[in-house]
Amino acid sequence: MLAGAAVAETAELRTAALDAATRLGASASQWTVVGVGDLVGTAGTAEIGPGACGTFAGFGVDERVRLSPDAHDPIDPEMPLAALVAGWLRGQAAPEASIRVRSMPVRLPVDECVRAGARLRANLDADPEPHGVLVVADGATTLTDKAPGAFDPRSTQVQKTLDDALTAGDPHALRVLDADVCAGIGLTGRAAWQVLAGMFGDTGPGAAESLYTDAPYGVGYHVGMWLP
Repeated sequence: MLAGAAVAETAELRTAALDAATRLGASASQWTVVGVGDLVGTAGTAEIGPGACGTFAGFGVDERVRLSPDAHDPIDPEMPLAALVAGWLRGQAAPEASIRVRSMPVRLPVDECVRAGARLRANLDADPEPHGVLVVADGATTLTDKAPGAFDPRSTQVQKTLDDALTAGDPHALRVLDADVCAGIGLTGRAAWQVLAGMFGDTGPGAAESLYTDAPYGVGYHVGMWLP
């Protein structure tokens, strides 16, 4: 991932993300990526298929990514960030993997997120081929005075709730994240996290593992794995 002068501060984050992607690639060559995009309205999702190619040029470096080994579509200069990050991780850690991206509206209501997660889980469970799901979503961007969204006093507790839920494998705690508060503190990944909650219903994962939890530059990041 692009880091520039922040390479030291984000080294552990990159290492953890690559570790998770490597392990995901070892268990499944078909990935579904759940992210959040700048979609209009509060209904529906956008899907990006494995033939897509993108670039980080909009973020300052023309680092190109593909969503599968044989992707050949024209470069999409507006590929959502979640798809770009997933494509980069695939290329670095699991080059034989093939990705399909589901991008959720930022303001998708919680009940619709949960239903989307349940449908996704049912579809994947019905396929005999092994599948992995990669959630690429933001934490709060307002955890310090120098954070991208400046400091919001609400963000510390909400970020802790998110981190604790992901560490413990607690889908209920994800479902009760408040959409308005999350929007106010820059936690735009709320919808994607609640899709994850919907995938695991009331019982949660069989095991949850935390690989990284921190907030470099005042932005919350968590890398972990939930196993069925």
